[in-house]
Amino acid sequence: MPIAIWCILIAAILPMITVFPAKLNKEFDNANPRNPDYWKSGFRARAKAAEQNGFEAFPFFAAAVIVGLWQGGSAEWIDKLAVLFIGLRLIFIFCYYTDRATPRSIAWGAALFSVIGIFTSPLWSV
Repeated sequence: MPIAIWCILIAAILPMITVFPAKLNKEFDNANPRNPDYWKSGFRARAKAAEQNGFEAFPFFAAAVIVGLWQGGSAEWIDKLAVLFIGLRLIFIFCYYTDRATPRSIAWGAALFSVIGIFTSPLWSV
């Protein structure tokens, strides 16, 4: 199985892991985990935003990997770009946690270009 398929699984789980550190607080109420007051500021708000962005980025990434492999893109290139995507998402999350907007945006943009590369790989990676 190509590494890129495993990266789909990682990308699917990553948003849930992203928000987990914000839940490690005595104030977190597991009976009411979506309480908007808990998530409204600071690290918690940034972790929640990173989680939401992860869920937003996932469908395009998963579809790109499936389309790229299905349409005959080079599995080697798709694997490399998928691993790059996961690495950039980790940088993105770190930047969100540490409130670094510009590097976060750069990581987001680079991850988007990696997904576009995966999606279009059947055109250029024969």
